[in-house]
Amino acid sequence: MAEKDILVLTNSIVGLFAFRKEVVAALLGRGFRVWISSPDDAHDKYLYFSELGCEMVETAVDRRGTNPFRDLVLLRSYLRLMHRISPVAVLTYTVKPNVYGGVAARMAHVPQLANITGLGTAVENPGLLSRITVAMYRFGLKRAKTVFYQNASIQEFCRKKGIGRHGVLLPGSGVNLEWHAVQPYPIQGSPIRFLFISRVMRDKGIEELLEAAEAVRRNHPQVEFHILGPCEDGYEARLREFCNREVVVWHGSVPDVRPYLREAWCTVHPSYHEGMANVLLESAAAGRPVITTDVPGCRETVDVGVSGLICVPKNASSLADALERFLRLPYDEKVRMGLAGREFVSKHFDRNIIINAYLNEL
Repeated sequence: MAEKDILVLTNSIVGLFAFRKEVVAALLGRGFRVWISSPDDAHDKYLYFSELGCEMVETAVDRRGTNPFRDLVLLRSYLRLMHRISPVAVLTYTVKPNVYGGVAARMAHVPQLANITGLGTAVENPGLLSRITVAMYRFGLKRAKTVFYQNASIQEFCRKKGIGRHGVLLPGSGVNLEWHAVQPYPIQGSPIRFLFISRVMRDKGIEELLEAAEAVRRNHPQVEFHILGPCEDGYEARLREFCNREVVVWHGSVPDVRPYLREAWCTVHPSYHEGMANVLLESAAAGRPVITTDVPGCRETVDVGVSGLICVPKNASSLADALERFLRLPYDEKVRMGLAGREFVSKHFDRNIIINAYLNEL
């Protein structure tokens, strides 16, 4: 095999395409041969990386399963792959690739560069599952050469829990400023549209959004709330109820959010926790003000009062108040707020920062 093989482990080709394809392209441009071990969960994205020049290895990853036998099969597949190609480094993303890829890398004596994109409810809520997950992280990343953290809160949590040794703080996954270019702001007098882009689930603040949207539309029936994303946690029936009452408009999953950002006046993301909220970075890059919660991974993306507003998490009244404050802003101030967001993310969240961090560590 070539002396400069790099192995990438992920639980979703969709996530790799959305947030890390520029890193992969940069590695190929530096002369590395890139192997990607991933499920083929979106064949067009899978073909994209193959056509880019990557060596693809289809690998099943039970993202949320707790079956230890399936996880042992995953560990064995990672270990066999590392012995087969002898990479100079392995890049891992998401929990199971981080943990089991880390164990395999240690056994195969391959340097690991892990990326912790978020801790999730299982870790943040005290209990048995949290202790087990932390123990798995600690064991899996025990010998990782580098652990990338997506926000300072995650970094501090991992430091206290003894997860990883050499840590590097990243500005999330960054944002592709060329792909997410500034969009002309909607013209004055057009319908004011708030946009929610996320998986429809409790932890993303959907309950607070629905309640706040209902309250705002009682006072401003002309204001629209649009939702993009697939339903999880059995929310489809509830969402359709609100659609039938014309409180919100649900578009389901869409291949490209940019046309919807073009029509939006503001993006709303009342999440309970994030690694770094990509939807906020992409919205700000498009020149849209944002409203989000005062939690790690969300508040870092906003220059409060300048590029957006923040509210109390898990609090529909606080969210409704932020929405009302935005509505009261003069039109020119809304436009300036969106442009300030573009300037803010261009300075602090350019995806080239992420690319250079990986190249420096390698």
